[in-house]
Amino acid sequence: MNKADNQMSESIWLGMVLALSGGFMDAYSYLCRDEVFANAQTGNILLFGVNLVERNFAVAVRYLCPILAFTVGIIIADFIRFKVSPERQIHWRQIVVLIEAVILFGVAFIPRGYSLPANTLISLACGIQVESFRSIKGNGIATTMCIGNLRSGTQNLCEYIISKNKEYIRKCGLYYGIIFCFAVGAIIGSFFIKYINESAILICSVLLMIAFLMMYKGNNER
Repeated sequence: MNKADNQMSESIWLGMVLALSGGFMDAYSYLCRDEVFANAQTGNILLFGVNLVERNFAVAVRYLCPILAFTVGIIIADFIRFKVSPERQIHWRQIVVLIEAVILFGVAFIPRGYSLPANTLISLACGIQVESFRSIKGNGIATTMCIGNLRSGTQNLCEYIISKNKEYIRKCGLYYGIIFCFAVGAIIGSFFIKYINESAILICSVLLMIAFLMMYKGNNER
């Protein structure tokens, strides 16, 4: 059996929970925090460049800070991965998920008028997640963005049409399923934002705590 089949951090169920969280974070930062994308740094880089050229420096900074925070999140995840001993009872991925949950819990208490620090912290959490969870069942899959998953899912669909190999359609379903969960997360986020405003991100923190607890099932992975 492939090692990926035994790792809880690469399980389909955990990937679904993380994708729900990823979609929720993106919807929250866009709808509740001045239309900034927490996950889609391509859009932030584009908007940063456009506003920089137009000399809208204050707006440009609104997009630059999440980009930098996302990068720092990647660094933090790698630092934890290298520094946490394999002999520890808790897995390093559980640590990063717990950090994410705490960060987002704190964001819930940042007033709506202070979107810059809120978006910066959300992007930090996203950077941590995207670096820590990069595959499901041995397949490279992101849980905080969709473009790569859409490309890979469609490629596997084409491979199935050509070869009729059922393994390709299984992988296609995996990629599209994660995209679906991401979209559901965005829908859930939109719903809660209407009723509890900036506190809605607490739901995302709960999802991450569920992911943290799920990984105890496979905490012997390395």
